[in-house]
Amino acid sequence: MRRARKIAVVNPKGGCGKTTIATSLAAWLSYESDVALIDLDAQQSASDWHGLRLPDNPGIELIPDRRWPPVVSTHCDYLIIDSPAAINERELLRLLNYCDKIIVPLLPSPIDMRSGWRYLEQLFRLRKVSRSQCEIGLLANRVKSWTIVYRELIGFIDQYRAPFVGHLRESVNYIRAMEAGLGVAELPYYQCRQDWSEWQPLVDWVKD
Repeated sequence: MRRARKIAVVNPKGGCGKTTIATSLAAWLSYESDVALIDLDAQQSASDWHGLRLPDNPGIELIPDRRWPPVVSTHCDYLIIDSPAAINERELLRLLNYCDKIIVPLLPSPIDMRSGWRYLEQLFRLRKVSRSQCEIGLLANRVKSWTIVYRELIGFIDQYRAPFVGHLRESVNYIRAMEAGLGVAELPYYQCRQDWSEWQPLVDWVKD
C-alpha cells in the first residue's frame, strides 16, 4: 500500500485563497500522480469545483465525508486538504499531526498581516508543543509584486524560519479556472504562462 503525501492549505481567515490554491494544486499534480481532494470547509467550494470537472480532465478523487482521519484510497499519491475557515486550535493541532506539509497563504494587506501574525504565532507554538514533523511553507497570494505592501509582506514573512515557497499574482485566471472546474495550469499557456512559472516553486516544494 502506498502512503499518500498529505498537504493542507490552512489559514483561519476567510478570503485568503485557500480553496483556489488547493484545487489548482490538486489539478496540477493530477497530470502525473493519483490525487484525492478533501473539502473540510463548510462552504464546500472545493466540492462544487470538483463537480464542474469534465471527463477530459485527469480524475481527482473527492473524499465527500468529514470523518477523521479521512479514508484514502490505496492508490492515492497525494491528498490535498482544503481546511475550514476559523479553524480552532484542536483542529489545527490535528492537521499538524496528520499532514506532511502545510501551505499558509498570506495576503498583502495590513489587516491580513496582523491576522497572519496572530495565526502564525499560534501555529508555531502548537508545532513546538506537538513535536510535529509537518513542514510549513508560507505563500504570498494575490500579490502585485511592484507595490510597497508586497515588499512589506515579504519582510513580514522573513521573520519566520518557515520557507517562503513562492508568490502568486492577483489574476482573473484563477476566477476563470474555478468557474470551469480547472486548475490554473489547465488554462491555455498563452493566457497563463506567468501563472505557470509562479506555480513551479510551490509545486517543487510540495514534491520535495
